[in-house]
Amino acid sequence: MSEFELHRGAWRGRMAGIRRSRNPRCPLVLALVVVLGGVLLTACGGGANPGGSITVYNGQHLQTTEALVSAFENRTGISVNIRSDDESVLADQIVTEGGRTPADVFLSENSPPLEVLVSKGLLAPVDRSTLARTPARFSSAVGKWVGISARVSVVDYNPSLLPPGRLPTSVMDLAQPRWKGKIGLAGQETDFQPLVTSIAHAFGAAVALRWLLAVKDNASGHLYASNEVLVDAINRGQVAVGIINQYYWYRERAALGASGMHSEIAYFAPRDVGYLLDVSGAAVLRSSKNGSAAQKFVAFMTSRAGQEIIAHGDSFEYPLASGVTTAQAETPFDELQPYQISIAALGTGVLAVRLLQEAQLL
Repeated sequence: MSEFELHRGAWRGRMAGIRRSRNPRCPLVLALVVVLGGVLLTACGGGANPGGSITVYNGQHLQTTEALVSAFENRTGISVNIRSDDESVLADQIVTEGGRTPADVFLSENSPPLEVLVSKGLLAPVDRSTLARTPARFSSAVGKWVGISARVSVVDYNPSLLPPGRLPTSVMDLAQPRWKGKIGLAGQETDFQPLVTSIAHAFGAAVALRWLLAVKDNASGHLYASNEVLVDAINRGQVAVGIINQYYWYRERAALGASGMHSEIAYFAPRDVGYLLDVSGAAVLRSSKNGSAAQKFVAFMTSRAGQEIIAHGDSFEYPLASGVTTAQAETPFDELQPYQISIAALGTGVLAVRLLQEAQLL
């Protein structure tokens, strides 16, 4: 079984395939939106765009990408077509399409799908000036993709079910019998895979598998399809605790308002293997026929203007480039104390997928 067949098995349809095209020459676009068979089609008249166009395969949250695309189109006159799906599904599609892929840029929510495309020789070098804007530890070691934003894993909990004084200090604690019936788990999420890789990196694959089996047993009756569903279940008091990336909680609060939030977040002990920083990145496809425009889009995302969009937007991700820091009321990035694991050590994620499948969580 190939690496991406494994990843494909991990996906459970978090997002329906979306196809969207913008034309900056008609700012309101002809809002003819037809939803048919799970595909969103947007049409806009007005003729060809003299700025050219690129296609982005988007595995990132759509709200983040759309904000960046809108600003880029207005600034450059280059039209961006977005095709959104789960990051592993899109990466698998790129591998299948090979040199025929219409994708010019690939955006990934986590680094493993990018690393697989690196291993397949499908990515072009990112311009050096673009790479220089992001600290090297957050980008490809061989310069084939660049870090754009980051999230950090946290403990999401309902204080009415779990007092703060009884929170786990390590992710490994959640395998203990005392957590049975109290944990919610979204093991199908691609966000969960780097956590499994982190545990395997620290303690070995056998320990990681035993941990997965124990946590799955403790979460019996509280297995969820996505982090969004898990966050909602914790907030409603359906389950006491779960592991998520911090931005899901902040997005829930933004949607419900402070009065609607009945959950809190906390961090594992500093440098704990479960206290993980996840990097979102962007790459230009080697086969792109629009390489110059694609490089401009990736450069824009790492520019101060692009990073300020992330810093002030409602994605609640941490900007990584151009010295920009988040403007949101969340723990400052430089105060985080995550486990020290490199992008290279997180690798392609294929081991994590195999372990999750052995634990029958995928």
